[in-house]
Amino acid sequence: MNIVVLDGYTLNPGDLSWKDLEALGPCAIHDRTPEDLVVSRAHDAEIVLTNKTVLSASVIAALPQLRYIAVLATGYNVVDVAAARQRGIPVSNVPTYGTDSVAQMVFAHLLNLAQHVAEHARSATAGRWNANPDFCYWDYPLVELNGLTLGIVGFGRIGQATARLARAFGMKVIYYDIREHASAAEARAVDLDTLFGESDVVSLHCPLTEANRRLVNERRLNLMKRSAVLINTSRGPLVDEAALAEALNSGRIAGAGLDVLCDEPPAADHPLLGAKNCYVTPHIAWATRAARERLLQTTIENVAAFLRGTPQNVVNKVTGDAQS
Repeated sequence: MNIVVLDGYTLNPGDLSWKDLEALGPCAIHDRTPEDLVVSRAHDAEIVLTNKTVLSASVIAALPQLRYIAVLATGYNVVDVAAARQRGIPVSNVPTYGTDSVAQMVFAHLLNLAQHVAEHARSATAGRWNANPDFCYWDYPLVELNGLTLGIVGFGRIGQATARLARAFGMKVIYYDIREHASAAEARAVDLDTLFGESDVVSLHCPLTEANRRLVNERRLNLMKRSAVLINTSRGPLVDEAALAEALNSGRIAGAGLDVLCDEPPAADHPLLGAKNCYVTPHIAWATRAARERLLQTTIENVAAFLRGTPQNVVNKVTGDAQS
Protein backbone atom coordinates (compact mmCIF):
# COMPACT_ATOMS: atom_id res chain seq x y z
CA MET A 1 0.00 0.00 0.00
CA ASN A 2 1.58 3.29 -1.14
CA ILE A 3 2.41 5.78 1.61
CA VAL A 4 3.20 9.47 1.04
CA VAL A 5 4.50 11.87 3.70
CA LEU A 6 3.74 15.40 2.50
CA ASP A 7 5.73 17.45 5.02
CA GLY A 8 8.03 15.41 7.21
CA TYR A 9 10.81 17.93 7.84
CA THR A 10 9.61 19.63 11.03
CA LEU A 11 8.97 16.26 12.66
CA ASN A 12 12.20 14.75 11.39
CA PRO A 13 14.84 17.19 10.16
CA GLY A 14 17.31 14.30 10.06
CA ASP A 15 17.78 13.19 13.65
CA LEU A 16 15.08 10.49 13.59
CA SER A 17 14.50 7.47 11.34
CA TRP A 18 11.64 6.70 8.99
CA LYS A 19 12.62 3.02 8.69
CA ASP A 20 9.70 1.65 10.70
CA LEU A 21 7.26 3.55 8.49
CA GLU A 22 9.06 2.42 5.34
CA ALA A 23 8.74 -1.17 6.54
CA LEU A 24 4.95 -0.87 6.24
CA GLY A 25 4.94 -0.30 2.48
CA PRO A 26 6.35 1.73 -0.43
CA CYS A 27 6.97 5.16 1.05
CA ALA A 28 7.70 8.58 -0.51
CA ILE A 29 8.82 11.18 2.04
CA HIS A 30 8.80 14.88 1.18
CA ASP A 31 10.26 17.55 3.45
CA ARG A 32 7.63 20.04 2.31
CA THR A 33 4.86 20.08 -0.27
CA PRO A 34 3.58 23.36 -1.72
CA GLU A 35 -0.14 23.63 -2.32
CA ASP A 36 0.14 23.20 -6.08
CA LEU A 37 1.97 19.87 -5.75
CA VAL A 38 -0.22 18.14 -3.14
CA VAL A 39 -2.46 16.35 -5.63
CA SER A 40 0.33 15.25 -7.96
CA ARG A 41 2.47 13.90 -5.13
CA ALA A 42 -0.38 12.09 -3.39
CA HIS A 43 -2.36 11.05 -6.49
CA ASP A 44 -1.49 7.35 -6.27
CA ALA A 45 -1.21 7.16 -2.48
CA GLU A 46 -3.53 5.05 -0.39
CA ILE A 47 -2.10 6.42 2.85
CA VAL A 48 -1.18 10.10 3.27
CA LEU A 49 0.63 11.62 6.24
CA THR A 50 0.42 15.36 6.80
CA ASN A 51 1.51 17.76 9.50
CA LYS A 52 0.50 21.23 8.32
CA THR A 53 -0.14 20.60 4.60
CA VAL A 54 -3.84 21.23 3.98
CA LEU A 55 -6.03 18.38 2.73
CA SER A 56 -9.18 20.23 1.74
CA ALA A 57 -12.37 18.70 0.39
CA SER A 58 -11.25 19.42 -3.17
CA VAL A 59 -7.85 17.83 -2.60
CA ILE A 60 -9.41 14.73 -1.03
CA ALA A 61 -11.80 14.46 -3.98
CA ALA A 62 -8.83 14.55 -6.35
CA LEU A 63 -7.10 11.58 -4.69
CA PRO A 64 -8.92 8.50 -6.01
CA GLN A 65 -6.75 5.91 -4.24
CA LEU A 66 -6.83 7.56 -0.82
CA ARG A 67 -7.98 5.26 1.97
CA TYR A 68 -6.41 6.70 5.15
CA ILE A 69 -5.01 9.99 6.47
CA ALA A 70 -2.60 10.20 9.40
CA VAL A 71 -1.99 13.62 10.93
CA LEU A 72 1.49 14.13 12.38
CA ALA A 73 0.09 16.27 15.20
CA THR A 74 -2.67 16.50 17.75
CA GLY A 75 -4.58 19.26 15.98
CA TYR A 76 -6.23 18.08 12.75
CA ASN A 77 -7.85 21.25 11.42
CA VAL A 78 -5.68 20.99 8.26
CA VAL A 79 -7.85 18.07 7.11
CA ASP A 80 -11.47 18.39 5.99
CA VAL A 81 -12.58 15.52 8.22
CA ALA A 82 -16.18 15.71 7.03
CA ALA A 83 -15.12 15.25 3.41
CA ALA A 84 -12.92 12.34 4.44
CA ARG A 85 -15.81 10.77 6.36
CA GLN A 86 -18.06 10.99 3.32
CA ARG A 87 -15.47 9.00 1.40
CA GLY A 88 -15.12 6.47 4.22
CA ILE A 89 -11.56 7.63 4.88
CA PRO A 90 -10.54 7.48 8.55
CA VAL A 91 -8.38 10.34 9.84
CA SER A 92 -6.13 9.67 12.83
CA ASN A 93 -4.15 12.08 14.97
CA VAL A 94 -1.69 11.68 17.86
CA PRO A 95 -3.66 12.80 20.91
CA THR A 96 -0.81 12.95 23.40
CA TYR A 97 2.92 13.04 22.84
CA GLY A 98 4.22 16.43 23.96
CA THR A 99 2.55 16.93 27.35
CA ASP A 100 5.72 17.31 29.40
CA SER A 101 7.57 19.22 26.68
CA VAL A 102 4.82 21.83 26.35
CA ALA A 103 4.49 22.23 30.13
CA GLN A 104 8.26 22.70 30.26
CA MET A 105 8.02 25.46 27.64
CA VAL A 106 5.42 27.25 29.75
CA PHE A 107 7.99 27.53 32.51
CA ALA A 108 10.78 28.40 30.11
CA HIS A 109 8.75 31.45 29.14
CA LEU A 110 7.62 32.15 32.68
CA LEU A 111 11.13 31.96 34.16
CA ASN A 112 12.41 34.15 31.36
CA LEU A 113 9.78 36.77 32.18
CA ALA A 114 10.55 36.43 35.90
CA GLN A 115 14.33 36.78 35.69
CA HIS A 116 15.42 37.60 32.11
CA VAL A 117 18.37 35.23 32.33
CA ALA A 118 19.43 35.49 28.68
CA GLU A 119 19.36 39.29 28.63
CA HIS A 120 21.33 39.61 31.84
CA ALA A 121 23.83 37.01 30.60
CA ARG A 122 24.28 38.88 27.30
CA SER A 123 24.85 42.16 29.11
CA ALA A 124 27.48 40.58 31.36
CA THR A 125 29.26 39.05 28.38
CA ALA A 126 29.16 42.41 26.61
CA GLY A 127 31.16 44.01 29.47
CA ARG A 128 28.40 45.59 31.52
CA TRP A 129 29.34 43.66 34.68
CA ASN A 130 33.04 44.46 34.32
CA ALA A 131 32.28 48.16 34.26
CA ASN A 132 29.65 48.06 37.00
CA PRO A 133 30.45 50.01 40.21
CA ASP A 134 28.57 47.44 42.34
CA PHE A 135 28.91 43.68 42.67
CA CYS A 136 25.56 43.11 40.92
CA TYR A 137 22.90 44.83 38.82
CA TRP A 138 19.58 44.00 37.21
CA ASP A 139 17.76 45.68 34.37
CA TYR A 140 14.32 44.22 34.99
CA PRO A 141 12.24 43.47 38.08
CA LEU A 142 13.19 40.03 39.44
CA VAL A 143 10.09 38.04 40.39
CA GLU A 144 9.81 35.10 42.80
CA LEU A 145 7.14 32.61 41.75
CA ASN A 146 6.46 31.17 45.20
CA GLY A 147 3.06 32.35 46.41
CA LEU A 148 1.92 33.70 43.05
CA THR A 149 -1.27 32.46 41.37
CA LEU A 150 -1.21 30.61 38.06
CA GLY A 151 -4.48 30.60 36.16
CA ILE A 152 -4.79 27.78 33.62
CA VAL A 153 -7.35 27.99 30.83
CA GLY A 154 -8.02 24.40 29.77
CA PHE A 155 -7.28 21.72 32.37
CA GLY A 156 -6.56 18.69 30.22
CA ARG A 157 -3.33 16.71 30.20
CA ILE A 158 -1.05 19.66 29.46
CA GLY A 159 -2.88 22.01 31.80
CA GLN A 160 -2.59 19.50 34.64
CA ALA A 161 1.11 18.87 33.89
CA THR A 162 1.66 22.63 34.03
CA ALA A 163 -0.19 22.75 37.35
CA ARG A 164 2.13 20.12 38.81
CA LEU A 165 5.18 22.18 37.87
CA ALA A 166 3.57 25.30 39.29
CA ARG A 167 2.95 23.63 42.63
CA ALA A 168 6.61 22.56 42.72
CA PHE A 169 7.48 26.27 42.53
CA GLY A 170 5.07 27.00 45.39
CA MET A 171 2.45 28.62 43.18
CA LYS A 172 -1.28 28.55 43.81
CA VAL A 173 -3.29 27.12 40.91
CA ILE A 174 -6.73 28.08 39.66
CA TYR A 175 -8.26 26.87 36.41
CA TYR A 176 -11.13 27.23 34.02
CA ASP A 177 -12.41 24.34 31.93
CA ILE A 178 -15.72 23.48 30.32
CA ARG A 179 -15.50 20.08 32.07
CA GLU A 180 -15.22 19.20 35.73
CA HIS A 181 -12.01 17.49 36.84
CA ALA A 182 -12.11 15.18 39.82
CA SER A 183 -8.29 15.07 39.84
CA ALA A 184 -8.00 18.80 40.49
CA ALA A 185 -7.93 18.61 44.29
CA GLU A 186 -4.98 21.01 44.51
CA ALA A 187 -6.43 23.45 42.01
CA ARG A 188 -9.53 25.60 42.30
CA ALA A 189 -12.07 25.85 39.48
CA VAL A 190 -13.20 29.40 38.70
CA ASP A 191 -14.99 31.25 35.93
CA LEU A 192 -12.97 32.97 33.23
CA ASP A 193 -13.35 36.52 34.52
CA THR A 194 -12.26 35.46 38.01
CA LEU A 195 -9.27 33.65 36.53
CA PHE A 196 -8.10 36.69 34.57
CA GLY A 197 -8.67 38.97 37.54
CA GLU A 198 -6.92 36.86 40.21
CA SER A 199 -4.00 35.37 38.30
CA ASP A 200 -0.43 36.61 38.33
CA VAL A 201 0.18 34.33 35.35
CA VAL A 202 -2.42 33.22 32.81
CA SER A 203 -1.47 30.15 30.75
CA LEU A 204 -3.58 28.95 27.82
CA HIS A 205 -4.06 25.21 27.23
CA CYS A 206 -7.36 24.81 25.41
CA PRO A 207 -8.05 23.65 21.85
CA LEU A 208 -9.17 26.31 19.40
CA THR A 209 -12.90 26.41 18.64
CA GLU A 210 -15.15 29.04 17.14
CA ALA A 211 -16.51 29.63 20.65
CA ASN A 212 -13.14 30.57 22.16
CA ARG A 213 -11.49 32.38 19.25
CA ARG A 214 -10.03 35.63 20.68
CA LEU A 215 -10.82 34.42 24.18
CA VAL A 216 -8.04 36.77 25.33
CA ASN A 217 -9.49 40.06 24.19
CA GLU A 218 -9.36 43.68 25.29
CA ARG A 219 -11.99 43.18 27.99
CA ARG A 220 -10.21 40.24 29.60
CA LEU A 221 -6.80 41.89 29.31
CA ASN A 222 -8.26 44.83 31.22
CA LEU A 223 -9.25 42.44 34.01
CA MET A 224 -5.63 41.36 34.54
CA LYS A 225 -3.29 42.80 37.13
CA ARG A 226 -0.77 45.28 35.78
CA SER A 227 1.94 42.96 37.11
CA ALA A 228 0.49 39.86 35.41
CA VAL A 229 1.84 38.00 32.39
CA LEU A 230 0.23 35.88 29.68
CA ILE A 231 1.68 32.60 28.37
CA ASN A 232 0.30 30.95 25.22
CA THR A 233 1.62 27.58 24.09
CA SER A 234 -1.74 26.44 22.71
CA ARG A 235 -3.16 28.14 19.61
CA GLY A 236 -2.50 31.64 18.32
CA PRO A 237 -6.10 32.61 17.48
CA LEU A 238 -7.08 32.26 21.14
CA VAL A 239 -5.57 35.74 21.48
CA ASP A 240 -6.63 39.05 19.96
CA GLU A 241 -3.09 39.96 18.95
CA ALA A 242 -3.71 43.66 18.35
CA ALA A 243 -5.32 44.00 21.79
CA LEU A 244 -2.42 42.15 23.43
CA ALA A 245 0.16 44.33 21.69
CA GLU A 246 -1.64 47.42 22.94
CA ALA A 247 -1.86 46.05 26.48
CA LEU A 248 1.87 45.32 26.50
CA ASN A 249 2.98 48.59 24.95
CA SER A 250 0.79 50.65 27.28
CA GLY A 251 1.97 48.75 30.38
CA ARG A 252 -1.54 47.43 31.00
CA ILE A 253 0.02 44.01 31.65
CA ALA A 254 3.64 43.24 32.46
CA GLY A 255 4.63 40.77 29.76
CA ALA A 256 3.84 37.85 27.50
CA GLY A 257 5.51 34.64 26.39
CA LEU A 258 4.08 33.24 23.16
CA ASP A 259 5.01 30.07 21.29
CA VAL A 260 2.13 30.40 18.82
CA LEU A 261 0.67 33.16 16.67
CA CYS A 262 -2.37 33.45 14.42
CA ASP A 263 -0.29 33.29 11.25
CA GLU A 264 2.78 31.06 11.19
CA PRO A 265 5.26 32.16 10.07
CA PRO A 266 4.22 35.73 10.92
CA ALA A 267 4.65 38.82 8.77
CA ALA A 268 7.78 40.89 9.42
CA ASP A 269 5.65 43.74 10.81
CA HIS A 270 3.62 41.55 13.19
CA PRO A 271 2.68 43.80 16.15
CA LEU A 272 3.80 41.31 18.81
CA LEU A 273 7.31 40.83 17.42
CA GLY A 274 8.27 44.28 18.64
CA ALA A 275 5.86 44.66 21.56
CA LYS A 276 7.19 45.66 24.97
CA ASN A 277 8.36 42.73 27.14
CA CYS A 278 6.94 40.20 24.68
CA TYR A 279 8.92 37.07 23.88
CA VAL A 280 7.91 35.01 20.86
CA THR A 281 9.30 31.56 20.10
CA PRO A 282 8.69 29.83 16.74
CA HIS A 283 6.10 27.17 17.74
CA ILE A 284 8.67 24.82 19.27
CA ALA A 285 7.08 23.72 22.55
CA TRP A 286 6.20 20.38 20.93
CA ALA A 287 9.58 19.85 19.28
CA THR A 288 11.90 18.28 21.84
CA ARG A 289 13.51 15.16 20.45
CA ALA A 290 11.73 13.00 23.02
CA ALA A 291 8.34 14.39 22.02
CA ARG A 292 9.05 14.03 18.30
CA GLU A 293 10.13 10.42 18.82
CA ARG A 294 6.80 9.70 20.55
CA LEU A 295 4.91 11.51 17.80
CA LEU A 296 6.60 9.52 15.04
CA GLN A 297 6.22 6.19 16.84
CA THR A 298 2.52 6.73 17.56
CA THR A 299 1.91 7.76 13.94
CA ILE A 300 3.58 4.57 12.75
CA GLU A 301 1.39 2.61 15.18
CA ASN A 302 -1.65 4.43 13.78
CA VAL A 303 -0.73 3.42 10.22
CA ALA A 304 -0.03 -0.18 11.27
CA ALA A 305 -3.39 -0.36 13.08
CA PHE A 306 -5.16 0.82 9.93
CA LEU A 307 -3.38 -1.81 7.87
CA ARG A 308 -4.58 -4.45 10.35
CA GLY A 309 -8.13 -3.26 9.89
CA THR A 310 -8.42 -1.74 13.37
CA PRO A 311 -7.69 1.98 12.96
CA GLN A 312 -6.95 3.85 16.19
CA ASN A 313 -7.02 7.49 17.31
CA VAL A 314 -9.66 8.18 14.65
CA VAL A 315 -11.11 11.69 14.85
CA ASN A 316 -13.87 11.48 12.24
CA LYS A 317 -15.69 8.26 13.26
CA VAL A 318 -16.08 6.68 9.85
CA THR A 319 -19.05 4.30 9.82
CA GLY A 320 -20.12 1.50 7.55
CA ASP A 321 -22.64 3.85 5.94
CA ALA A 322 -19.90 6.12 4.58
CA GLN A 323 -19.45 6.14 0.84
CA SER A 324 -16.25 4.55 -0.38
